[in-house]
Amino acid sequence: MPKANRADTNGAMRFVSVVGARPQFVKAFPLSKAVAESGCLTEIMIHTGQHFDANMSQIFFRELAIAPPAYHFDIHGGQHGEMTGRMLAAIESVLVKEAPDAVLVYGDTNSTLAGALAAAKLGIPVVHVEAGLRSYNRAMPEEINRVTADHLSTLLLCPTATAVGNLAREGIRDGVHNVGDLMYDATLLATELAAQHATVLKDMKLEPKRYGVATVHRAENTDTPAQLSRIAHYLSEQAHAQPIVLPLHPRTRAAAGGIDFGKNVRLVDPLGYLDMCQLVRGANVVFTDSGGLQKEAYFHRVPCVTLRGETEWVETVDNGWNRLWTVADYKPRREIAEYGDGHAAQKIVGLLRQART
Repeated sequence: MPKANRADTNGAMRFVSVVGARPQFVKAFPLSKAVAESGCLTEIMIHTGQHFDANMSQIFFRELAIAPPAYHFDIHGGQHGEMTGRMLAAIESVLVKEAPDAVLVYGDTNSTLAGALAAAKLGIPVVHVEAGLRSYNRAMPEEINRVTADHLSTLLLCPTATAVGNLAREGIRDGVHNVGDLMYDATLLATELAAQHATVLKDMKLEPKRYGVATVHRAENTDTPAQLSRIAHYLSEQAHAQPIVLPLHPRTRAAAGGIDFGKNVRLVDPLGYLDMCQLVRGANVVFTDSGGLQKEAYFHRVPCVTLRGETEWVETVDNGWNRLWTVADYKPRREIAEYGDGHAAQKIVGLLRQART
């Protein structure tokens, strides 16, 4: 990996990481911790502000003891192109100033795309964490973001063998590594913290394994009133058997005016990560359109129903822990070996150290 013009005074590799949305804060949690413990890497974090609600952003840094970002923008709202363009300009100015050895991006958000584009245009190597995921649905903005980021990246850090295979089919083989799933690392760390500090079940008077959890936030489900109404009706039907707790993403709350989710679907504000971890761990089913929460449900061994027509996490479906809401039943249930051993962060640190030498 080429070196930038400016080296850290202690010889450590300096990289800029770009975050902006809840799943990225979760992935940053174990990796930033491992970087700090390594003593051989220097991280400069940019928070784009894509998720700006306090319960979707600041609470993660506070609860998980992540160091505050070195740069925090306030870029959110507007059309995808407008938002990404504003992020691109802001990130570029930081990269010119900092001249890092690499730029690390997570996942598939507009922040991911902006960070990858800004780095590539300046000739700075891009490191993509959670590379190789594919839904094969180009109508999803996330699919465009992840495919573009992968094709701009020098180091592609895949969570599964399936992701490695997806990249190979697109002709991407150099710099590809299967490191395991960083969110598994995060879940293991957060579960211990949640047991010590989270009180959400007590506060909501919920009995373990006698309720469900739902989340809805993707544009394909929130931007069309008919689709959001269809999901609300589906959740209302599922809630006849037990109550369902639905933390409302700000986008969903704004779109849900006048939509009836039914009396047994409990609408609440977004929760902090530790409360959400405890809430999912105690549930007996999860309904979600979130890619990350599909995996988190499996990590807690909670069955999941995906509120979409496809999923990137095909192994959760193939092994019977997840199903699409349009499918009547699960496949036979088996354990999933794909996600690694909970040491993805350490493997990533090792690869970054090798890239520096």
